[in-house]
Amino acid sequence: MDTITMQQAANYVDQEVEIFAWVTNKRSSGKIAFLQLRDGHTYFQGIVVKNDVTEEVFETAKNLSQETSIRLTGVVQVDDRSSLGYELLVKDIEVIGESHDYPITPKEHGTDFLMDHRHLWLRSSKQHAIMTIRDEIIYATYQFMRQEGFMKIDSPILTSSAPENTTELFHTEYFDEEAYLSQSGQLYAEAAAMAFGKVFTFGPTFRAEKSKTRRHLIEFWMMEPEMANYNHEQSLEVQEKYVAHLVQSVIDNCQMALKTLNRDVDLLGKYTQLPYPRIEYTDAIELLQKNGFDDVEWGDDFGSPHETFIASQYEQPIFIVNYPKTIKPFYMKVNPADPRTVLCADMIAPEGYGEIIGGSEREDDYETLKQNIIDFGLDLEPYEWYLDLRKYGSVPHSGFGIGLERAVTWISGTEHIRESSPFPRLLNRIYP
Repeated sequence: MDTITMQQAANYVDQEVEIFAWVTNKRSSGKIAFLQLRDGHTYFQGIVVKNDVTEEVFETAKNLSQETSIRLTGVVQVDDRSSLGYELLVKDIEVIGESHDYPITPKEHGTDFLMDHRHLWLRSSKQHAIMTIRDEIIYATYQFMRQEGFMKIDSPILTSSAPENTTELFHTEYFDEEAYLSQSGQLYAEAAAMAFGKVFTFGPTFRAEKSKTRRHLIEFWMMEPEMANYNHEQSLEVQEKYVAHLVQSVIDNCQMALKTLNRDVDLLGKYTQLPYPRIEYTDAIELLQKNGFDDVEWGDDFGSPHETFIASQYEQPIFIVNYPKTIKPFYMKVNPADPRTVLCADMIAPEGYGEIIGGSEREDDYETLKQNIIDFGLDLEPYEWYLDLRKYGSVPHSGFGIGLERAVTWISGTEHIRESSPFPRLLNRIYP
């Protein structure tokens, strides 16, 4: 007798198997007990027929409590009524670990309560579905990068320099030196790109932003490719191809999760159609002003309402390109067509999910980059190694960053980013 998960059920129809599971719910109707179960991979039903089992087994089934762990022996049966398509006709039950007074019951609970019990909330069907999509996005990322010829490079978490504003970094001491928790692996990825051509980093990053919006986390994962000898337009083509690949992978491989979340698969399908539209920052300002957004002027950064409105004009993710250089970091290359702006883009997701990718062509001239660092009021010393990249065989190069949790939130159709991380770190939450 084989030990399986119910994901393998199609290969074991009418066969007796062993399955380890947890009880999510149960009900009985006289001579039949219906067990709602999960095995860590999927949710399924176990049927216990009184006349087919011993009295002891049937009593055990009737008295199982929520989240009790059990070992089941039974026969896999086709069940066209269930989303899985199969159920287990149970022959024997062994209780492994009892569960009493499980705090998360089928009734409604408040967000704070659920977040306090995040270690248990992960067991729910919705959270399971979101984490399944997160896992698929991670897998699809590695798959895409390998297909496109990228090498994975690990950037440090402790750094002495910052790609952007140090006021949004977590400061720490590195023995006798000043250090920060990384807000991005970009600078190190640029160094690696000069060695290996096309690279990507994928790891945890930290932002000390005192923000409570549904789009922000304190700790999140970033995927950041850098490409030597790629210009801005070529980078945009990689970005849209990558995002379309992620969406298609979720559609292809996470059908049950999408169904659990009531995600519109036809709508997601539109997001795989390339190319994505592009709009100049200047044109986006004019679009907003013509539609009653009197609070925004040329030179301003966009807020959530602005991004949501711009995205609503399109059926796919939209690139807003060439922002003013005054609101972007020091490393971006000036746009030769309009020196007021830099060669950059933000990809805005549909449905009000906001920016999911930020990218640019990087400044590749030594003197220009050095002056940018000075103009931004930064100390040159921590960036000497970064400037070296422009002294020894500099080439035009571009890159971008995508926040994993924002991508998960958008593709899964989740309302708040906190549910896209197994254990989210928020402004007022570091427990559990």
